[in-house]
Amino acid sequence: MQKKTYFSIGDVANSFVLASQRVLHNYLKNVSGYHHDVRDISSTYSDLVTKIMVHPSDVVKIFNCNLDFLVTQQALWRQIFISPSSEFFINTIEPQKGDKRFSDREWTTNPYFNFLKQNYLFYSNVIKKVMDEIKIDDKIKKKLNFYTGQYVNAFSPTNFIFTNPEVLKLAIETNGNSLFEGLNNLVQDLGKGRVTQTDENAFAVGKNLAITPGFVIYQNELIQLIQYSPITKSIYEVPLLIIPPWINKFYILDLQQSNSFVKFLVENGITVFMISWRNPKQGVSNFSLDDYVSKGALKAIEVIQEVCHVNKINTLGYCLGGTLLSIACAILAKNKNANPICSASFLASMIDFTDIGPMGDVIDGALIRKLERGELLHHGVLNGHDMETAFNLIRPNDLIWKYVIHNYLMGKKPSVFDVIYWTNDNTNLPADMYVYYMKQIILENRLSRKNALKISNTAIDINEINFPVFVIGLKDDNISPAITTFTTTELVNGDVEFILGESGHVMGALNPPANSKYGYYINGKLGDGFEVWKSSSQYIKGSWWPYWRDKLISFSGEEVTAPVDAGNSNYKVVESAPGSYVKEKC
Repeated sequence: MQKKTYFSIGDVANSFVLASQRVLHNYLKNVSGYHHDVRDISSTYSDLVTKIMVHPSDVVKIFNCNLDFLVTQQALWRQIFISPSSEFFINTIEPQKGDKRFSDREWTTNPYFNFLKQNYLFYSNVIKKVMDEIKIDDKIKKKLNFYTGQYVNAFSPTNFIFTNPEVLKLAIETNGNSLFEGLNNLVQDLGKGRVTQTDENAFAVGKNLAITPGFVIYQNELIQLIQYSPITKSIYEVPLLIIPPWINKFYILDLQQSNSFVKFLVENGITVFMISWRNPKQGVSNFSLDDYVSKGALKAIEVIQEVCHVNKINTLGYCLGGTLLSIACAILAKNKNANPICSASFLASMIDFTDIGPMGDVIDGALIRKLERGELLHHGVLNGHDMETAFNLIRPNDLIWKYVIHNYLMGKKPSVFDVIYWTNDNTNLPADMYVYYMKQIILENRLSRKNALKISNTAIDINEINFPVFVIGLKDDNISPAITTFTTTELVNGDVEFILGESGHVMGALNPPANSKYGYYINGKLGDGFEVWKSSSQYIKGSWWPYWRDKLISFSGEEVTAPVDAGNSNYKVVESAPGSYVKEKC
């Protein structure tokens, strides 16, 4: 039994006062953003009501849906509490695959909790049915489904003390101590202004994260370029540049030694260079997408060519880094006689933004106009914590409510999880770049259209990429849907291969061979769409890393003696990896 912790009324009151001050300060600081959310939600549901009032047949549909639910609810009540006879029997409903909220045995064996679960799941389906049957503009319907989904998830019986059997059982076992601990956790998080998802004292960048040896050999106001130290006597002569997203920090690809993508490559004789993006401070709004291309990707390629004495390099872009890589490749491909790219790999990256998953449900012209007016920005940047919140809302049960239950209702301390620590280590986004990216690339989808964008004084045509390309999609990716990543195979003009890893945007990418949890698909038929490719593909158990590594090595030239020192006379060592830029906080 846990030792009970007592809190004085004065301590609790003082904590709530401090937390209330923090909440008020946060509200005043972000008031324009909150007002945007309220206006957007209100106008979306107003459109729904207007549509219903104009078409009385929709009112009848909603009435019938609710009537069906009431009949089902009565039958469910009678079945559970009054009579289990077949006269009143109804088929129970089970949570969707992957929904772990109702995994406790009590949700099935206890009549009270079983009724709560069934009632909630049935009504969730009724709401979904109503949304599906109302004929309304697809864009508005997507918003309605997104917002309604947030409400439905919020009111799950798992999220409340007296309707969650695990919470009640633990409270009894600990004589109420779990509730006291939960109150303490809640007060602390109110003070921080966010839900704690992991033990934030368990990790430190450069100490137990991002510790693969290397050196920063170049830096400007936007990037540091890391050259990782070889650990094999010989290396392949063609190096690899990795371009990570600047929405998050690069070390997702170099977490701990057991799951470091960078370490895996270095161990296989590949010279790896990594861009580490600067975390823009408030007041720095003038970094444009042109800057990210010219001062980031193109400059890094130039430095690597000189340091390694090579004409061509291999490249890999992850997430938004892959989008940037496609732009850089399209620019460089125009010079057919001096193109420095040997191969390009796009990991969980989008070039065509027709379908961007759940985030696309709320991105529209109104949001862009508010961004252009600066309503959702803070002193020239989009705060990284706001972006984190947006990503959490894509999977609220896994990334919000799970921690509400664990931390506040059960009074437990957050677990130690390196990936969650990384997701919480946010980066700001400069206003100029972010507004351009949201409007031109996401909303208007110009990158996928020939010469619709001009970046670094060059018209961008992805079809001019005519060198070998590897596209790596991830089956359950909610950020870069697999079907969208696949479209890259139809946009480029060179030899292309598609690899489909299992799991999602992060865990699917982070799947080391020594501890692989997921498999991958290869060798599907290209040219006839994603579904045809998938149905004709071959499933392989284990990590996709070795398969892609072997492909990469085929474009990496001969083996040569590993260099002793990093950089050269023009690009001298600035500091040891992981560098200082990655340690900058929002």
